[in-house]
Amino acid sequence: MSDAIRLFAEHVSRTRFDALPEAAVRAARIFILDTIGVGLAGTNGPRVAELVEASAAMMGVGPARCWGHRRTLSAPGAAMVNGYQIHNSEFDCVHEAAVIHPVTVCLAAVMAHADRVGGVSGRDLVTAIVLGVDVACHLGVATTTGLRFFRPATAGIFAAAAALGSVMGFDGDRQTALFGHVYGQLCGTMQPHTEGSMLLGLQIGFNARNAVIAADLAHRGIPSIENILQGPFGYFGMIEAEGNLDRVRDDIGKVWRIAEVAHKPFPSGRATHGMLDGFMELRAEHGFSAADVDSAEARIPPLTHHLVGRPVTDDMAVNYARLCGAYVCACALRRGALSIDDFSAAHRRDPETLSLGRRISIVVDDNPDPNALTPVTVSVRLKDGRRLVRTIHAVYGNPAKPMSREAHLDKFRRNFQSTLDPLPASNADRLIEMLDRIEHLDDARRIGDLLVPASRASPGA
Repeated sequence: MSDAIRLFAEHVSRTRFDALPEAAVRAARIFILDTIGVGLAGTNGPRVAELVEASAAMMGVGPARCWGHRRTLSAPGAAMVNGYQIHNSEFDCVHEAAVIHPVTVCLAAVMAHADRVGGVSGRDLVTAIVLGVDVACHLGVATTTGLRFFRPATAGIFAAAAALGSVMGFDGDRQTALFGHVYGQLCGTMQPHTEGSMLLGLQIGFNARNAVIAADLAHRGIPSIENILQGPFGYFGMIEAEGNLDRVRDDIGKVWRIAEVAHKPFPSGRATHGMLDGFMELRAEHGFSAADVDSAEARIPPLTHHLVGRPVTDDMAVNYARLCGAYVCACALRRGALSIDDFSAAHRRDPETLSLGRRISIVVDDNPDPNALTPVTVSVRLKDGRRLVRTIHAVYGNPAKPMSREAHLDKFRRNFQSTLDPLPASNADRLIEMLDRIEHLDDARRIGDLLVPASRASPGA
């Protein structure tokens, strides 16, 4: 039997913009803008300047823009930097059923390629992102076991491969070869997640870089391997313990996964969002303050606990804190919101927040689904004896409980304004307008023109 990767390769090579439903195009507009904003906020992430310098030293300079920076790099180098920036604040959109940040690796790679070649239209870009999300999320939904590698990176490189093959016009054979080349280069250990290390976001960057390199190899006709999903050393069995592709086979070309993607309204691991949603709803409904709270509890699925059930400590690194459910919930209970500022050194060491966080118990429920992030049940015991309870089935930001346009544009503007090297304020409005009409855009480099400080001339001008 032919490896199922051929089905995905043919899907990518045959699909054109006109075949996309409006719901998929609309979601692509929204999440390209959202991802750009998150990538600009990521200029404030750990060791970004050092990464830019290292990328220049390793891979040289070139025409590809690093978002929020004056420096230009080679396409692989810029893809690595932008991929890291998009994920380093844990603010990038997510497909909950697949447990993947599906646009992150994909957009970083395609925008870097678009910078170096020119002529990638808005229609091309939308088609590429929709197809990339499709491939990665189908792989995630087909998986029947829990995480053992960092799926946003390992599946994310397949999203980037699909997107790059789409804009490069690969036929089914060459697309299959490209998938083989990325399979040989993917990475994504969960150890950085466990330790709260910036290497987690770097792995997103590594996979964006490697996808661009893989596309160059396939473009030049360098052969790779074919049985990368179902072979004896294929993706299902090696990277994911088990998968059932029959779960998605009939969905290819019919179910457009980008329409299922969720916003992340908070800059923390998505596995924290159900807890945050529940506690913030209780706080808003009942009007209590953090000073009124005696203790709190969150009952969450096993995957959620594995991802964010870590204890509050006095010396949490920023990456650890973003993935600490008790800490982020303490922030939300104190202030009624969670923002990037909550991960500053001062806030991470605030005695009152840490004390409240230690009074929040994170308990595993009996959910049998190894990839479930919901439902989540939170409870608050107040000092007056009342016990308030809320169960969250659909988390804020999910298409079933979406952010309004006003809310997601406010998120974008706040992220845009937080760019370390400030960009012209008018660029935010221009980006929103450009993305709203992206199918009329002649060259995706015009997006990149608005993502770098104005003092440097850009190749797309």
